[in-house]
Amino acid sequence: MLERKPAVMITAAINSTILLPCLKQANDMGIPVVDLDANLDHDIAAKAGVKIAFTIGSDNTAAGRQGADWLVGKLGKDAKGPVLVIEGLAGNITGQKRAQGFRDELAKAAPGLNVVASLPGDWDGQKAANITNDTLTRNPDLVAIFCANDTMALGAVEAAYAAGKGQQITIMGVDGNIDAVKSIKAGRLNASVAQLPYLVGKQAVEKAKAVLAGQTVDEYTYVPTLVLTKQVLEENKEPMLQYVK
Repeated sequence: MLERKPAVMITAAINSTILLPCLKQANDMGIPVVDLDANLDHDIAAKAGVKIAFTIGSDNTAAGRQGADWLVGKLGKDAKGPVLVIEGLAGNITGQKRAQGFRDELAKAAPGLNVVASLPGDWDGQKAANITNDTLTRNPDLVAIFCANDTMALGAVEAAYAAGKGQQITIMGVDGNIDAVKSIKAGRLNASVAQLPYLVGKQAVEKAKAVLAGQTVDEYTYVPTLVLTKQVLEENKEPMLQYVK
């Protein structure tokens, strides 16, 4: 891509280090680097000689907190019972932030809702289903499951229904992808914290254009997230729904 001399490089790195040599080359060629989805650490990048023009994405910690707040709003701040957290791939910063945000907020907002397990599901639906089954064996009175993405949440939903407890357990994911939307509309998955990646991409291009025009943009921009539920989808009044693709 660098051989084609792009005007700007908008990149969604899988971690904070793997792309740094390439991004250093881009900087040396005078090409601004944009961090899409907040996966680059600015301090680590600076030590490698990489200047990041700006970061844009969803605040994954806030998304986790938003999920916890929605759950407490549904069950009540005095609710009690075991809760399962299914994280993403072990070591992945996105999944870690989502799960940590959820756990921290839940502990503050409803101390009676006790996280009995927080395990990596590797973004995999079948693994999430297995974790759900194992946890239900030990905690048959499980009241809620928070999954760090929708693929795992849908796996948890199938396991819960197979165990005859689909209506008893509140299950939510993160992302707001098309399969999650279908499941929510069908009354199976309870909720998903939508990350609105369409809006992230749109604003990334708009801000990149401003950078190229010599304008100053904020170093960090966090695009809002939205809790999708059956009611929100059916009422269709939320303006941000236009970015749920």
